[in-house]
Amino acid sequence: MTISAETKDLRATKPAASDAPGTAGERWDGLILGASLATLDCADGYGEVRNAALGWRDGLITYVGPRDGLPDKPEALAHDVITTDGWITPGLVDCHTHLVFAGDRAREFELRLQGASYEEIARAGGGILSTVEAVRACDEDELLRQSLPRARALLADGATTLEMKSGYGLDFEGERRMLRVARRIGEELGIGVRTTYLAAHALPAEYREQADAYIEEVVQWLPRLHAEGLVDAVDAFCEGIGFTPAQTRRVFQAARALDLPVKLHADQLSDLSGAALVAEFGGLSADHVEHTSEESVRAMAAAGVVAVLLPGAFHVLRETRVPPLASFREHGVAMAIATDCNPGTSPLLSLRQALQLACTHFRLTPQEGLRGATVNAARALGLDDRGALRVGMRADFVRWKIRHPAELGYWLGGDLAGGVWIGGQRVHHR
Repeated sequence: MTISAETKDLRATKPAASDAPGTAGERWDGLILGASLATLDCADGYGEVRNAALGWRDGLITYVGPRDGLPDKPEALAHDVITTDGWITPGLVDCHTHLVFAGDRAREFELRLQGASYEEIARAGGGILSTVEAVRACDEDELLRQSLPRARALLADGATTLEMKSGYGLDFEGERRMLRVARRIGEELGIGVRTTYLAAHALPAEYREQADAYIEEVVQWLPRLHAEGLVDAVDAFCEGIGFTPAQTRRVFQAARALDLPVKLHADQLSDLSGAALVAEFGGLSADHVEHTSEESVRAMAAAGVVAVLLPGAFHVLRETRVPPLASFREHGVAMAIATDCNPGTSPLLSLRQALQLACTHFRLTPQEGLRGATVNAARALGLDDRGALRVGMRADFVRWKIRHPAELGYWLGGDLAGGVWIGGQRVHHR
Protein backbone atom coordinates (compact mmCIF):
# COMPACT_ATOMS: atom_id res chain seq x y z
CA MET A 1 0.00 0.00 0.00
CA THR A 2 1.29 3.51 -0.78
CA ILE A 3 0.12 6.89 0.40
CA SER A 4 0.77 10.14 -1.45
CA ALA A 5 2.26 12.23 1.30
CA GLU A 6 0.99 15.49 -0.11
CA THR A 7 -2.54 14.49 -1.08
CA LYS A 8 -3.61 13.15 2.30
CA ASP A 9 -3.71 15.68 5.14
CA LEU A 10 -2.63 13.48 8.01
CA ARG A 11 -2.74 16.31 10.50
CA ALA A 12 -6.51 16.34 10.22
CA THR A 13 -6.64 12.90 11.84
CA LYS A 14 -4.54 13.73 14.87
CA PRO A 15 -5.95 11.70 17.82
CA ALA A 16 -6.63 13.18 21.20
CA ALA A 17 -4.43 12.01 24.08
CA SER A 18 -7.33 10.00 25.50
CA ASP A 19 -7.46 7.94 22.29
CA ALA A 20 -4.17 6.20 23.12
CA PRO A 21 -4.41 2.40 23.15
CA GLY A 22 -5.13 1.01 26.55
CA THR A 23 -7.50 3.83 27.46
CA ALA A 24 -10.22 3.63 24.83
CA GLY A 25 -9.95 0.11 23.48
CA GLU A 26 -8.23 1.30 20.30
CA ARG A 27 -5.26 -0.43 18.67
CA TRP A 28 -2.15 1.06 17.19
CA ASP A 29 -1.50 0.39 13.52
CA GLY A 30 2.12 -0.27 14.37
CA LEU A 31 4.52 -0.45 17.31
CA ILE A 32 8.31 -0.75 17.38
CA LEU A 33 9.95 -1.99 20.57
CA GLY A 34 13.53 -2.05 21.78
CA ALA A 35 15.30 0.34 19.43
CA SER A 36 16.94 3.59 20.52
CA LEU A 37 15.35 6.83 19.32
CA ALA A 38 16.98 10.04 18.16
CA THR A 39 13.81 12.11 18.41
CA LEU A 40 15.42 15.51 17.65
CA ASP A 41 12.49 16.89 19.63
CA CYS A 42 14.76 19.24 21.54
CA ALA A 43 16.62 22.51 21.11
CA ASP A 44 19.98 20.75 21.10
CA GLY A 45 21.31 17.21 21.05
CA TYR A 46 19.79 14.08 19.56
CA GLY A 47 16.88 13.74 22.00
CA GLU A 48 17.97 10.19 22.81
CA VAL A 49 15.62 7.57 24.25
CA ARG A 50 17.16 4.14 24.90
CA ASN A 51 15.21 0.85 24.94
CA ALA A 52 12.34 2.83 23.51
CA ALA A 53 8.96 2.36 21.89
CA LEU A 54 7.43 4.13 18.92
CA GLY A 55 3.73 3.74 18.13
CA TRP A 56 1.55 5.14 15.38
CA ARG A 57 -2.03 5.16 14.12
CA ASP A 58 -3.70 6.70 11.07
CA GLY A 59 -0.35 7.87 9.75
CA LEU A 60 0.57 9.82 12.90
CA ILE A 61 2.90 9.11 15.78
CA THR A 62 0.91 8.34 18.94
CA TYR A 63 3.64 7.20 21.35
CA VAL A 64 7.30 8.17 21.70
CA GLY A 65 9.11 7.17 24.85
CA PRO A 66 10.63 4.42 26.97
CA ARG A 67 9.41 0.90 26.42
CA ASP A 68 8.56 0.52 30.09
CA GLY A 69 6.16 3.46 29.81
CA LEU A 70 3.72 1.32 27.82
CA PRO A 71 0.84 -0.66 29.35
CA ASP A 72 1.41 -4.33 30.18
CA LYS A 73 1.56 -6.65 27.17
CA PRO A 74 1.80 -3.84 24.59
CA GLU A 75 2.03 -6.44 21.82
CA ALA A 76 -1.73 -6.94 22.21
CA LEU A 77 -2.34 -3.27 21.46
CA ALA A 78 -1.00 -3.10 17.90
CA HIS A 79 -1.78 -4.71 14.57
CA ASP A 80 1.91 -4.85 13.65
CA VAL A 81 4.65 -5.19 16.30
CA ILE A 82 8.37 -5.12 15.50
CA THR A 83 11.04 -5.81 18.10
CA THR A 84 14.43 -4.62 16.94
CA ASP A 85 17.68 -2.93 17.87
CA GLY A 86 19.59 -0.13 16.15
CA TRP A 87 18.44 3.47 16.02
CA ILE A 88 15.34 5.21 14.70
CA THR A 89 15.43 8.79 13.47
CA PRO A 90 12.84 10.97 11.76
CA GLY A 91 12.68 10.40 8.02
CA LEU A 92 15.25 12.48 6.17
CA VAL A 93 14.00 15.51 4.23
CA ASP A 94 15.84 16.43 1.03
CA CYS A 95 14.86 20.06 0.68
CA HIS A 96 16.71 20.95 -2.55
CA THR A 97 16.85 18.64 -5.59
CA HIS A 98 16.72 18.88 -9.36
CA LEU A 99 15.84 15.20 -9.52
CA VAL A 100 13.58 15.34 -12.58
CA PHE A 101 15.80 15.44 -15.65
CA ALA A 102 16.90 13.42 -18.68
CA GLY A 103 20.34 12.31 -19.80
CA ASP A 104 23.52 13.13 -17.90
CA ARG A 105 26.48 15.51 -18.08
CA ALA A 106 29.36 13.14 -17.43
CA ARG A 107 31.35 14.74 -20.27
CA GLU A 108 31.24 18.08 -18.44
CA PHE A 109 32.67 16.36 -15.39
CA GLU A 110 35.63 15.33 -17.53
CA LEU A 111 36.02 18.89 -18.85
CA ARG A 112 36.08 20.34 -15.35
CA LEU A 113 38.77 17.85 -14.36
CA GLN A 114 40.76 19.13 -17.33
CA GLY A 115 40.48 22.71 -16.08
CA ALA A 116 37.25 24.14 -17.52
CA SER A 117 35.19 26.16 -15.03
CA TYR A 118 31.46 25.90 -14.37
CA GLU A 119 30.99 29.38 -15.87
CA GLU A 120 33.04 28.56 -19.00
CA ILE A 121 31.02 25.41 -19.69
CA ALA A 122 27.75 27.28 -19.18
CA ARG A 123 28.72 30.19 -21.43
CA ALA A 124 29.78 27.73 -24.17
CA GLY A 125 26.23 26.31 -24.30
CA GLY A 126 26.77 23.42 -21.93
CA GLY A 127 25.57 23.17 -18.38
CA ILE A 128 21.88 23.68 -17.76
CA LEU A 129 21.04 24.26 -21.42
CA SER A 130 22.33 20.84 -22.44
CA THR A 131 19.93 19.25 -19.94
CA VAL A 132 17.14 21.49 -21.23
CA GLU A 133 17.67 20.01 -24.69
CA ALA A 134 17.45 16.47 -23.29
CA VAL A 135 14.31 17.21 -21.27
CA ARG A 136 12.53 18.88 -24.17
CA ALA A 137 13.14 15.74 -26.23
CA CYS A 138 11.30 13.52 -23.70
CA ASP A 139 7.62 12.92 -23.26
CA GLU A 140 6.22 12.73 -19.74
CA ASP A 141 6.42 8.94 -19.44
CA GLU A 142 10.05 8.83 -20.56
CA LEU A 143 10.97 11.63 -18.16
CA LEU A 144 9.31 9.68 -15.36
CA ARG A 145 11.14 6.50 -16.36
CA GLN A 146 14.52 8.23 -16.17
CA SER A 147 13.78 10.07 -12.93
CA LEU A 148 12.21 7.31 -10.82
CA PRO A 149 15.47 5.41 -10.14
CA ARG A 150 17.00 8.52 -8.59
CA ALA A 151 14.03 8.96 -6.27
CA ARG A 152 14.19 5.29 -5.34
CA ALA A 153 17.87 5.62 -4.46
CA LEU A 154 17.19 8.58 -2.17
CA LEU A 155 14.29 6.73 -0.55
CA ALA A 156 16.40 3.61 0.02
CA ASP A 157 18.91 5.69 1.97
CA GLY A 158 16.35 7.26 4.28
CA ALA A 159 14.74 10.22 2.49
CA THR A 160 10.98 10.33 3.11
CA THR A 161 10.30 13.81 1.69
CA LEU A 162 11.80 15.24 -1.49
CA GLU A 163 11.66 18.73 -2.91
CA MET A 164 11.81 18.65 -6.72
CA LYS A 165 12.37 21.67 -8.92
CA SER A 166 11.47 22.40 -12.49
CA GLY A 167 13.95 24.48 -14.47
CA TYR A 168 15.09 22.18 -17.28
CA GLY A 169 12.10 22.88 -19.51
CA LEU A 170 12.35 26.67 -19.79
CA ASP A 171 9.14 26.82 -21.75
CA PHE A 172 5.59 26.36 -20.52
CA GLU A 173 5.11 22.76 -21.62
CA GLY A 174 8.54 21.67 -20.47
CA GLU A 175 8.13 23.18 -17.01
CA ARG A 176 4.64 21.72 -16.74
CA ARG A 177 5.89 18.28 -17.75
CA MET A 178 8.63 18.35 -15.09
CA LEU A 179 6.23 19.37 -12.34
CA ARG A 180 3.74 16.71 -13.37
CA VAL A 181 6.46 14.07 -13.24
CA ALA A 182 7.44 15.21 -9.75
CA ARG A 183 3.85 14.71 -8.58
CA ARG A 184 3.74 11.28 -10.26
CA ILE A 185 6.92 10.22 -8.45
CA GLY A 186 5.21 10.99 -5.14
CA GLU A 187 2.20 8.89 -6.13
CA GLU A 188 4.33 6.02 -7.45
CA LEU A 189 6.61 5.70 -4.42
CA GLY A 190 4.37 6.97 -1.63
CA ILE A 191 7.04 9.53 -0.81
CA GLY A 192 6.41 13.12 0.25
CA VAL A 193 7.00 15.55 -2.63
CA ARG A 194 7.12 19.34 -2.67
CA THR A 195 7.32 20.97 -6.08
CA THR A 196 9.23 24.17 -6.76
CA TYR A 197 8.82 26.31 -9.88
CA LEU A 198 12.30 27.24 -11.16
CA ALA A 199 11.68 28.50 -14.69
CA ALA A 200 14.09 31.36 -13.82
CA HIS A 201 16.97 28.87 -13.85
CA ALA A 202 18.74 29.82 -17.07
CA LEU A 203 18.07 31.81 -20.21
CA PRO A 204 16.89 29.49 -23.03
CA ALA A 205 18.58 29.79 -26.40
CA GLU A 206 15.50 31.28 -28.06
CA TYR A 207 15.65 34.24 -25.65
CA ARG A 208 19.36 34.99 -26.01
CA GLU A 209 20.05 38.61 -25.01
CA GLN A 210 16.36 38.98 -24.02
CA ALA A 211 16.41 38.11 -20.33
CA ASP A 212 13.75 40.64 -19.32
CA ALA A 213 11.37 39.33 -21.98
CA TYR A 214 11.94 35.77 -20.78
CA ILE A 215 11.26 36.74 -17.16
CA GLU A 216 7.91 38.18 -18.27
CA GLU A 217 7.08 34.78 -19.75
CA VAL A 218 8.11 33.08 -16.50
CA VAL A 219 5.76 35.38 -14.62
CA GLN A 220 2.90 34.61 -17.02
CA TRP A 221 3.34 30.82 -16.76
CA LEU A 222 3.29 30.76 -12.97
CA PRO A 223 -0.44 31.35 -12.30
CA ARG A 224 -1.41 28.80 -14.94
CA LEU A 225 0.76 26.09 -13.37
CA HIS A 226 -0.31 27.06 -9.87
CA ALA A 227 -3.97 26.74 -10.92
CA GLU A 228 -3.24 23.13 -11.89
CA GLY A 229 -1.95 22.40 -8.39
CA LEU A 230 1.62 21.91 -9.58
CA VAL A 231 3.50 24.58 -7.61
CA ASP A 232 4.28 24.60 -3.89
CA ALA A 233 7.05 27.24 -3.95
CA VAL A 234 8.98 29.48 -6.35
CA ASP A 235 12.76 29.63 -6.86
CA ALA A 236 15.25 31.44 -9.12
CA PHE A 237 18.98 31.40 -9.90
CA CYS A 238 20.23 34.85 -8.91
CA GLU A 239 23.78 34.96 -10.23
CA GLY A 240 26.00 36.55 -12.87
CA ILE A 241 25.37 33.60 -15.19
CA GLY A 242 21.73 33.48 -14.13
CA PHE A 243 19.37 36.36 -13.41
CA THR A 244 19.85 39.75 -11.81
CA PRO A 245 18.40 40.74 -8.43
CA ALA A 246 15.90 42.99 -10.25
CA GLN A 247 14.72 40.12 -12.45
CA THR A 248 14.55 37.81 -9.44
CA ARG A 249 12.48 40.41 -7.59
CA ARG A 250 9.99 40.39 -10.46
CA VAL A 251 9.57 36.61 -10.11
CA PHE A 252 9.19 36.92 -6.33
CA GLN A 253 6.53 39.58 -6.73
CA ALA A 254 4.55 37.21 -8.96
CA ALA A 255 4.87 34.50 -6.32
CA ARG A 256 3.71 36.86 -3.60
CA ALA A 257 0.61 37.75 -5.64
CA LEU A 258 -0.33 34.05 -5.51
CA ASP A 259 0.61 33.69 -1.84
CA LEU A 260 3.37 31.23 -2.77
CA PRO A 261 6.54 31.02 -0.64
CA VAL A 262 9.90 31.75 -2.23
CA LYS A 263 13.39 30.33 -1.96
CA LEU A 264 16.54 31.16 -3.91
CA HIS A 265 19.78 29.86 -5.35
CA ALA A 266 21.66 32.63 -3.59
CA ASP A 267 25.26 33.82 -3.45
CA GLN A 268 26.77 30.60 -4.82
CA LEU A 269 29.43 32.09 -7.09
CA SER A 270 29.34 35.75 -6.05
CA ASP A 271 27.58 38.03 -3.57
CA LEU A 272 24.59 39.67 -5.22
CA SER A 273 22.80 39.95 -1.86
CA GLY A 274 20.46 37.17 -2.91
CA ALA A 275 20.05 35.91 0.65
CA ALA A 276 18.99 39.39 1.76
CA LEU A 277 16.46 39.49 -1.08
CA VAL A 278 14.90 36.24 0.15
CA ALA A 279 14.74 37.73 3.64
CA GLU A 280 13.00 40.83 2.29
CA PHE A 281 10.25 38.60 0.90
CA GLY A 282 10.02 36.48 4.07
CA GLY A 283 11.17 33.47 2.09
CA LEU A 284 11.73 29.90 3.21
CA SER A 285 15.40 29.47 2.39
CA ALA A 286 18.55 30.78 0.77
CA ASP A 287 20.46 27.92 -0.83
CA HIS A 288 24.21 27.50 -1.52
CA VAL A 289 25.17 30.77 0.29
CA GLU A 290 28.95 30.34 -0.01
CA HIS A 291 29.41 34.08 -0.67
CA THR A 292 26.68 35.43 1.62
CA SER A 293 27.74 38.54 3.53
CA GLU A 294 27.42 39.26 7.24
CA GLU A 295 24.74 41.83 6.48
CA SER A 296 22.70 39.25 4.57
CA VAL A 297 23.13 36.71 7.37
CA ARG A 298 21.64 39.21 9.82
CA ALA A 299 18.72 39.78 7.44
CA MET A 300 18.17 36.01 7.20
CA ALA A 301 18.18 35.69 10.97
CA ALA A 302 15.64 38.50 11.40
CA ALA A 303 13.30 36.97 8.78
CA GLY A 304 13.72 33.33 9.87
CA VAL A 305 15.21 32.26 6.53
CA VAL A 306 16.90 28.84 6.56
CA ALA A 307 20.39 28.47 5.08
CA VAL A 308 20.40 25.36 2.88
CA LEU A 309 23.93 23.98 2.54
CA LEU A 310 24.68 22.00 -0.61
CA PRO A 311 28.00 20.23 -0.05
CA GLY A 312 27.56 17.97 -3.08
CA ALA A 313 27.96 20.87 -5.50
CA PHE A 314 30.79 22.28 -3.37
CA HIS A 315 32.52 18.91 -3.60
CA VAL A 316 32.01 18.26 -7.31
CA LEU A 317 32.99 21.80 -8.32
CA ARG A 318 35.99 21.61 -5.97
CA GLU A 319 35.09 24.95 -4.42
CA THR A 320 37.21 26.41 -1.66
CA ARG A 321 35.01 29.13 -0.16
CA VAL A 322 32.76 27.61 2.50
CA PRO A 323 29.46 29.17 3.64
CA PRO A 324 29.74 31.53 6.64
CA LEU A 325 29.03 28.82 9.22
CA ALA A 326 30.33 30.79 12.19
CA SER A 327 28.09 33.71 11.31
CA PHE A 328 25.06 31.44 10.87
CA ARG A 329 25.70 29.96 14.31
CA GLU A 330 26.30 33.35 15.91
CA HIS A 331 23.05 34.81 14.57
CA GLY A 332 20.96 31.68 15.07
CA VAL A 333 20.28 30.96 11.39
CA ALA A 334 18.99 27.40 11.03
CA MET A 335 21.15 25.31 8.69
CA ALA A 336 19.66 22.60 6.48
CA ILE A 337 21.45 20.10 4.25
CA ALA A 338 20.31 18.81 0.86
CA THR A 339 21.71 16.75 -2.00
CA ASP A 340 21.14 19.31 -4.78
CA CYS A 341 20.75 16.16 -6.89
CA ASN A 342 21.28 17.33 -10.48
CA PRO A 343 23.05 16.09 -13.62
CA GLY A 344 25.79 18.69 -13.77
CA THR A 345 27.18 19.85 -10.45
CA SER A 346 25.85 17.42 -7.85
CA PRO A 347 25.06 13.92 -9.16
CA LEU A 348 24.42 12.84 -5.58
CA LEU A 349 21.88 10.13 -4.76
CA SER A 350 22.18 9.95 -0.97
CA LEU A 351 21.13 12.60 1.53
CA ARG A 352 23.11 10.71 4.15
CA GLN A 353 26.20 11.17 1.95
CA ALA A 354 25.40 14.89 1.73
CA LEU A 355 25.31 14.92 5.54
CA GLN A 356 28.76 13.30 5.61
CA LEU A 357 30.14 15.81 3.09
CA ALA A 358 28.77 18.70 5.15
CA CYS A 359 30.56 17.36 8.21
CA THR A 360 33.80 16.86 6.27
CA HIS A 361 33.91 20.01 4.10
CA PHE A 362 32.01 22.48 6.29
CA ARG A 363 32.91 20.97 9.67
CA LEU A 364 29.37 20.63 10.89
CA THR A 365 29.04 18.30 13.84
CA PRO A 366 27.20 15.02 13.13
CA GLN A 367 24.43 16.35 15.36
CA GLU A 368 24.14 19.56 13.30
CA GLY A 369 24.19 17.43 10.16
CA LEU A 370 21.33 15.20 11.26
CA ARG A 371 19.25 18.18 12.36
CA GLY A 372 20.05 19.78 9.01
CA ALA A 373 18.64 16.78 7.14
CA THR A 374 15.48 16.53 9.28
CA VAL A 375 14.17 19.36 11.48
CA ASN A 376 15.76 22.25 9.62
CA ALA A 377 15.18 20.74 6.18
CA ALA A 378 11.48 20.41 6.92
CA ARG A 379 11.45 24.05 8.00
CA ALA A 380 13.15 25.00 4.70
CA LEU A 381 10.09 23.56 2.95
CA GLY A 382 7.60 25.21 5.27
CA LEU A 383 6.56 21.85 6.75
CA ASP A 384 5.82 21.63 10.47
CA ASP A 385 4.43 18.09 10.51
CA ARG A 386 7.67 16.15 10.05
CA GLY A 387 11.38 16.23 10.88
CA ALA A 388 11.11 15.06 14.51
CA LEU A 389 9.68 12.11 16.43
CA ARG A 390 6.87 13.62 18.46
CA VAL A 391 3.27 12.66 19.20
CA GLY A 392 1.05 14.13 16.51
CA MET A 393 3.76 14.30 13.85
CA ARG A 394 3.68 12.27 10.65
CA ALA A 395 4.91 8.72 11.15
CA ASP A 396 7.88 9.22 8.82
CA PHE A 397 10.93 7.48 10.25
CA VAL A 398 13.94 5.32 9.44
CA ARG A 399 15.44 2.38 11.32
CA TRP A 400 19.24 2.48 10.98
CA LYS A 401 21.67 -0.37 11.48
CA ILE A 402 24.05 1.70 13.61
CA ARG A 403 25.22 1.92 17.22
CA HIS A 404 25.06 5.73 17.51
CA PRO A 405 23.52 8.54 15.44
CA ALA A 406 26.96 10.06 14.82
CA GLU A 407 27.58 7.18 12.40
CA LEU A 408 25.20 8.82 9.92
CA GLY A 409 27.82 11.56 9.47
CA TYR A 410 30.72 9.13 9.64
CA TRP A 411 30.27 6.33 7.12
CA LEU A 412 31.09 7.00 3.46
CA GLY A 413 28.40 4.98 1.71
CA GLY A 414 27.25 1.62 2.99
CA ASP A 415 23.91 -0.06 3.55
CA LEU A 416 22.65 1.50 6.79
CA ALA A 417 18.89 1.98 6.35
CA GLY A 418 17.15 -1.17 7.57
CA GLY A 419 13.63 0.12 7.03
CA VAL A 420 11.85 3.28 5.90
CA TRP A 421 8.29 4.23 6.92
CA ILE A 422 6.21 7.04 5.42
CA GLY A 423 2.89 7.92 7.02
CA GLY A 424 3.16 4.70 9.02
CA GLN A 425 3.54 2.54 5.88
CA ARG A 426 6.77 0.63 5.41
CA VAL A 427 7.93 1.61 1.90
CA HIS A 428 11.45 0.18 2.00
CA HIS A 429 12.93 -2.75 3.89
CA ARG A 430 16.24 -4.58 4.00
